[in-house]
Amino acid sequence: MRSTKIVTSFVTFEEKILLLKRSNHVKSMKGLWGAVSGIIEGLEEPLERAKIEIFEEIGANPESIELLKAGKDMMVSSPQYPDHQWQVFPFLFRMNTTEVLLNWENSSYKWISPNEITQFETVPNLNQVLLNLL
Repeated sequence: MRSTKIVTSFVTFEEKILLLKRSNHVKSMKGLWGAVSGIIEGLEEPLERAKIEIFEEIGANPESIELLKAGKDMMVSSPQYPDHQWQVFPFLFRMNTTEVLLNWENSSYKWISPNEITQFETVPNLNQVLLNLL
């Protein structure tokens, strides 16, 4: 079975978390809701990749975010990819603004209460990743 290391970062503002809808231009999980995520490249540290992805996907500079928690990494499977697992490194960040500048990877976003996550069609196990951080 193949495995890919990824970061998944939830960004909060006050009592809300940011959900992103994956665009039709990405390779996997098109049209599903998720958090800020990306593949860890080479020997990269997960926290550094998380900060890079936050800047690339929502335009937040390092000065505008604060790390609140780094969760324990977890293995996630997907019915779309039966011979593949993702090793997810979860992070929780606070942002000092609700201003989001999406790149091509996501088509829209919503600020939601954490308990609303189950109302969205999300990437696999997103709710469990969030629970790992709260």
